[in-house]
Amino acid sequence: MAKKWVYLLDEIEHAEEYVGGDWDAVRGLLGGKGANLSEMVRINVPVPPGFTVTTEACNTYLASGETFPKGMRDQMLDALKAIEETTGKKFGDRENPLLVSCRSGAKFSMPGMMDTVLNIGLNDKTAEGMIELTGDERFVFDSYRRLVQMFGNVVMGAPDEVFEEVITEARSKARVETDAELSADDWKAVVEKFKVIFKQYAGRYFPTDPFEQLFLATEAVFRSWNGKRAFDYRNAAGISHDLGTAVTVQTMVFGNMGNDSATGVAMTRDGSTGENRIEGDYLINAQGEDVVAGIRLTNEISRLKTEMPEAYAEFEQISKKLDSHYRDMQDVEFTIEKGKFWMLQTRDGKRTAQAAVRIAVEMVEEGLITREEAVIRITPEQVDFFLHPQFDREAVKEVKARGDMLARGLNVSPGAGYGVVALDADIAELWAKEEGKEVIMVRPETRPDDVHGMLAAQGILTSRGGRTSHAALVARQFGKPAVVGVSELKIDMVKRQMTVKDKVIKEGDWISIDGNAGELYAGKVKTMVPDIKDPWLMKLLSWADEFRKLGVWTNADYPADAQRALDYGAEGIGLCRTEHMFFEAERLPFVQKMIMTDLPSERREALDALLPFQREDFAGLFRVMDGLPVIIRLIDPPLHEFLPNHIDLLRDLADLKIRLKDAGTLEDIDRLLDQIEKEEHILKRVESLHESNPMLGLRGVRLGIHIPELTIMQVRAIFEAACMVAKEGIDVHPEIMIPLTSHVNELKFQRDILEPEAKKVMEEQGIEPKYKFGTMIEIPRAALTTDQIAEYAEFISFGTNDLTQTTFGISRDDAEAGFLIEYMEKEILPENPFAVIDRDGVGMLMEISIQKGRSVRPDLECGICGEHGGNPESIQLCHELGLTYVSCSPFRIPVARLAAAHAALRDRKSGK
Repeated sequence: MAKKWVYLLDEIEHAEEYVGGDWDAVRGLLGGKGANLSEMVRINVPVPPGFTVTTEACNTYLASGETFPKGMRDQMLDALKAIEETTGKKFGDRENPLLVSCRSGAKFSMPGMMDTVLNIGLNDKTAEGMIELTGDERFVFDSYRRLVQMFGNVVMGAPDEVFEEVITEARSKARVETDAELSADDWKAVVEKFKVIFKQYAGRYFPTDPFEQLFLATEAVFRSWNGKRAFDYRNAAGISHDLGTAVTVQTMVFGNMGNDSATGVAMTRDGSTGENRIEGDYLINAQGEDVVAGIRLTNEISRLKTEMPEAYAEFEQISKKLDSHYRDMQDVEFTIEKGKFWMLQTRDGKRTAQAAVRIAVEMVEEGLITREEAVIRITPEQVDFFLHPQFDREAVKEVKARGDMLARGLNVSPGAGYGVVALDADIAELWAKEEGKEVIMVRPETRPDDVHGMLAAQGILTSRGGRTSHAALVARQFGKPAVVGVSELKIDMVKRQMTVKDKVIKEGDWISIDGNAGELYAGKVKTMVPDIKDPWLMKLLSWADEFRKLGVWTNADYPADAQRALDYGAEGIGLCRTEHMFFEAERLPFVQKMIMTDLPSERREALDALLPFQREDFAGLFRVMDGLPVIIRLIDPPLHEFLPNHIDLLRDLADLKIRLKDAGTLEDIDRLLDQIEKEEHILKRVESLHESNPMLGLRGVRLGIHIPELTIMQVRAIFEAACMVAKEGIDVHPEIMIPLTSHVNELKFQRDILEPEAKKVMEEQGIEPKYKFGTMIEIPRAALTTDQIAEYAEFISFGTNDLTQTTFGISRDDAEAGFLIEYMEKEILPENPFAVIDRDGVGMLMEISIQKGRSVRPDLECGICGEHGGNPESIQLCHELGLTYVSCSPFRIPVARLAAAHAALRDRKSGK
């Protein structure tokens, strides 16, 4: 039996049978567009008759040197005959011509990335027949010019601008403002000029054979799968390059047949906010590309209720039906032809992160999906968008007060963005990628060819377009702030500048856009990190917490950080870096005195001065984290980090000695000699502390053994704070973490010194809070001997940054700025091991460590406190390894909560 390359829209059961009944596989075969059109036919939604050429046909065509697979052409002709029988029209016939569209449709939605050709079948002969049938010469030549223009651009590669120039000239000559005002004679003249342009660019006459038009258009859609814009989009969206695109051929229905006809694009729910209301744009007497291209000023969909109440009522009913059937917000295209409503497409709609969360939560409340489905639908990346910067409110007030709020447009994709103006996609990509500039891409309207610039930019601004325009859809998809339809914005591509009212902004000048308010500002507006107050996100994350097994803790050094993390859902502090506190201006002199002195009494004085500061630091954390564990890491970095830089000291000394030669008074000489003596003393100490590889030098537990007074002071401060706060009625859970252990004896030696000090403090205070001692696993040897370490540690925490460095034998700072980039480009390493935990190496060490540690201490608390703790892929591994918790920065807490739930739900789905 011959392979089936073509399926009629009412043959979805045959497609399901071929792929084994799996809906995902049906979408893979017919593409999202073809599959959903067929599904709408099955549920009795009005869809123009048509057929789909499969993705398998596309891949075979591309793999065989761009040749149609055997039998495909004949199957298309047979499908055309079936459409002719259904419609009563005939393809290529003068008397009652059938016209069709040819549209791309991959498995995953890629709005505007591949090609479409409308009105296939029109030529001089069928145009005459259409005029006789409709009595509307203007409509026919408007449709004809669209075919020639799209065919020239899509199939033959002629630039769209040359066609648009002709239309602009026609409007100017006719002294009208819009395309809709051009007459039949105007469009007739445009068609003839288009044919000349076609010949100039294609090197041949416009094809008059409808069948040649159809097959050439099909080939063009197939080839567009490998076009640059589609390739860039797939890279950005994480879509595989080997899926191919289907081609859907469908009977044309016309929204440009007069004032009882219309075309539109809409979402069944608001794609920006998620509100359960229809959102979209439409135009009377127009075809679909007029709406999405942003060339004409569109109408908000709610106006259709007044202009065409019966059609709107039908559309509202169909929208609810689709929303309920697919159990997700739908992005739909429709046409109204002479009052008759037709659906041309439905697909899962692109939406902002905020909209995605609200839609998922409300669909649970409406009984359409389960809580599990809602949690799985939201990605960690979408949650991260909630934490993207917003403009500082006070800064915005100042901007508005001085008159730098330039204009308003449509707020189609939220967030705040600032950058230099780039007036085309190539410049935007060049400046962002090659020169490291922050860029706002500004265009009259965006087109699919602009996608590489949009992805590189911080935000998108257009002078035309609506809520369902190309710019709006792509911005939502990739989380870019966008403001569109700023009608006051005039762009001069010759002078490379834009004008708003009387203000001229040149390419390269700074602007800011607010995708929440739809506002454009001159200059660079200060941003702020938002607080999460979205009620739908809070509800979704509370559901995620019900499913996850991993705890989610935070890395926090100060009470303000701890409070933010607690607000975001943290369940403890997994890492408090005590050395960060030492760098504060009021403390650093005491730290430096402690390092510089050779006298034990002076060192004791310095440590005594630091003790109250440390005690207050820890007390503040304990108060915030009432009832929750607080892991405090004892000092980790080498001492030279607290002293001035060696090169800076040499430079300062040289400068002082030069000034000494030029000193004019004895007083100046004495002052400079005193400064030189102090600087030389510091330099001598810095040189004495110098290490060839400080990362593997005197730091962590080694430093605590070398200067026990230092870590003893820290432990005293911890327990004095814990006892003090416990007396206030707060439930404290201090956990002392000793860093960089490589041998069990280091841990034993340090604990034997520190724990007696802790007990001494508790005895002094007359209170004994529960506490734990533990260590960081940052050295492969520690991971391989955790069974020995567990004898002296109630918990372990993987410091995956250092563990990755010591496992790979590389310096992170040097590698990430150097050869690691080359390794990624050459695919020597699949991912940056400092961004995602290396499963086979670091992950294996972690697995060995956990197994060995729990063989000795079954209740051993195991966590992770490196930057990997906020990475979703690393969180998946931590779940699989059975860690107790992950710890990450406060701003990654919501992401980690969701990622941990995803990991648990994947287990549930796989039956683990």
